[in-house]
Amino acid sequence: MGFPKSLRSTCNKHGNDVLKPDKTMLVSRVAQLLASVPDKARLGASGALASTSFFKDVVSQLLVEAETATVQLAADKDATELCALSSVLLFVGEVLSRVSRRGSTGILVAELIPRIRNHLHRCVPSDHKAISPEMMQHVSQSKFWFNVVEAMRDQHSIERLTEELLRQLASQHISDEEAYWILWTLFNQSFKRLTVMRSMFVDKFLLWKTFPLCCLRWILHYAVFECPPNSATETLMQRIPDFFGTLQSLVGIWSRKEFVQSYSVEQQAYITAAIGLCLEKLTKKELETTKDVLNSILQGVSCRLESPIELIRKMASAVALTFSKVVDPKNPLYLDDNCCENVDWEFGVLSSKEIKAPLHAVDSENKPKSRENKRNAGEKKAKAIKSDVPDVRAKIVEIKSVDRDQMSDTVVNGQFEEEECDEDSMNIDASSDSSLEPYDLSDDDTDLQKKFSHLSDLAAALRKPDDPDGVENALSSAEKLVRASPDELCHNSGDLVRALVHVRCSDLAMEGEEDSAEEKRQKALIALLVTCPFESLDVLTKLLYSSSVDISQRILIIDVMTEAAQELAETKILKTEQRRGNLITDNSPSWLVPSNRGPSGAGPWREVSEPGTLLSWSHRYEREVPSRPGQVKSGKSRKWGLGKAKDLQVEWTKNRFPLYAAAFMLPVMQGYDKRSHGVDLLNRDFVVLGKLIYMLGVCMKCVAMHPEASALAPALLDLIRSRDVSQHAEAYVRRSVLFAASCILISLHPSYVASSLIEGNHDISTGLEWIRTFALQVAEADPDTECTSMAMTCLRLHSEMALQTSRALESADHSKTGRGLPTKLDSIIIPFGNVMK
Repeated sequence: MGFPKSLRSTCNKHGNDVLKPDKTMLVSRVAQLLASVPDKARLGASGALASTSFFKDVVSQLLVEAETATVQLAADKDATELCALSSVLLFVGEVLSRVSRRGSTGILVAELIPRIRNHLHRCVPSDHKAISPEMMQHVSQSKFWFNVVEAMRDQHSIERLTEELLRQLASQHISDEEAYWILWTLFNQSFKRLTVMRSMFVDKFLLWKTFPLCCLRWILHYAVFECPPNSATETLMQRIPDFFGTLQSLVGIWSRKEFVQSYSVEQQAYITAAIGLCLEKLTKKELETTKDVLNSILQGVSCRLESPIELIRKMASAVALTFSKVVDPKNPLYLDDNCCENVDWEFGVLSSKEIKAPLHAVDSENKPKSRENKRNAGEKKAKAIKSDVPDVRAKIVEIKSVDRDQMSDTVVNGQFEEEECDEDSMNIDASSDSSLEPYDLSDDDTDLQKKFSHLSDLAAALRKPDDPDGVENALSSAEKLVRASPDELCHNSGDLVRALVHVRCSDLAMEGEEDSAEEKRQKALIALLVTCPFESLDVLTKLLYSSSVDISQRILIIDVMTEAAQELAETKILKTEQRRGNLITDNSPSWLVPSNRGPSGAGPWREVSEPGTLLSWSHRYEREVPSRPGQVKSGKSRKWGLGKAKDLQVEWTKNRFPLYAAAFMLPVMQGYDKRSHGVDLLNRDFVVLGKLIYMLGVCMKCVAMHPEASALAPALLDLIRSRDVSQHAEAYVRRSVLFAASCILISLHPSYVASSLIEGNHDISTGLEWIRTFALQVAEADPDTECTSMAMTCLRLHSEMALQTSRALESADHSKTGRGLPTKLDSIIIPFGNVMK
């Protein structure tokens, strides 16, 4: 290729006048022609003219020749070095800009990185380990590398090149020191001169872009700290004013509630990590000189602790911990039990492999994380929000239906088990070692506790806050007593529900045992909802919007309703199957002699006579039967009796929830948008709103393919279609809306949707079309990655439902055409029509 020749000719011919307008235009046109060569290659041309191979060779030769020309110009004392170097840089900058513009920035950076790394190794003498700016200035090739980026002149190409450079350096696991000096070599000269270059690093790369954590460290050290990492001068140097200005800008944006609501989780994690890395470099004295940093950090931490998303709360805990170490290193502030001394600023989303937020812990059955993450169920708002956040994930699985064919009788024809006696249960006089153990006659607290046998006593004990032991005992006995279904349950269930909702577990339980008491309370409420649904729901639905309960109690009510609905939908029933033998067999044995059926190894039957009688009115037979495996004859006298063979118990599942679905859903869908004293679901209490919509979605999933789903779906569609709900500022609520919409899609039977379309039921058709439109909007424009993923799943479910509905419509049209008479009756040929003439 004659490319090196063209570069040398450009430098020789236009040495002094290369910067004139007409000569600059000439260089630009030559670079344009060079970059357009792959576009002009004909079909069947050499593979070297393909864009990938061509640009790789061009960039490689361009960099080699540019370095060589720089060395020659430095050695030639007669040449005008500045003008000649300018001509080289102009041509190189034009070519690199056009290569980047044509989408080959990755190829450009892949050739650039090894060249600049070799240059850095060339600058470091063998007897030195660290590099310094003075070492680089003594190398002649450095003049080219210092000015190559500035020579590109196209800011868009420079920005794309810088982004690709950072990402490829991160993928190659370059050390922090080497990455810093690469950035310093390429950008330092233009960074000091050009405001737009400083704005690119400080504004765009810190506030608008998202890079891996290692890239963020490089950007901060180069553009904000302005010192190499892990250097001796890093801890001794004075902070520049730009550092404090950048920190105040970051904290000011981070502290706004709108930033938490409208920015993606990845962007929030990125800016949070930038703030944390800046705070780690601060001292208490330097912090006191900053303005509004303290207030902004406190405001940002408090608004994130109110978020139901665990990752957002984790960011608040990390910043609070780092800030507390600056203020008082001896007393760090741990807001989370999982916090460690060294904060992981990646937060699981800023890795060098992928920058997108991962779908952590996808629950295939989409059940809430009940009681595992419960912390004090709290009377404090932060802890109440923290507890039991439902994992509304994108993967939605339909409810498994019960295969009734699996509940077939397992009795095999022709086989009937011999009636056996349970020796262990009928052994009266058998001795054992346990009879020799002494009785435990010591006092025990559990022996002295009151045993509850009536629900009214249980409710009364729960209302005695001055007796914490009695309340704890009542919580321990509540579920077992309710599950026993006493006769008074229907009459006392409402009173017991109120007592359980209003009991304060955190005030009564010992420190560290709040979760256990809270779990007992939830289990008792779930048992009440399962055993006595209508009476318990009547009380709970009224308490949900009552001003006498706080946000933690509302969350508790919704949580127990969610779990009770799932338990009702998966009720386990034990069905007893009696063992029967065949009444008629092919071989009819003698009615006189007993049958030969029995255990293997049994001897033949033999007739025995009654002792002391000469004439017997009946026949008696006996035979030897082998001992059972592991049977030990104790030699004791035993009482024997006839024992029935055990009946076979088969466990199967029955969905009892459709009967109570309306009682679960309809009352709570009324009044959600009303603002009263202590109730504001659309704004302040958005966590309750999100959990409420999630609960309604779970209820729809529990009535999937049942007639109740078609009756309840329009009401739920009206709720989630409300602008205040579907366009809510909090991503948590939008996730719940997408989950509920997906549950509606999997719960409606395709035949019902088809019949609704035939009959002209516009409620269902309009609601399903809204789901499709809403999911498209979220998938295209929502800043939350989780919402985008769930919207794509919702669209897939919508397409599957549309396919099933179209098939149902086709089958309905086919059956209607087969049964109906044609419109033209005169075309029907009547057999034997001439008989009437």
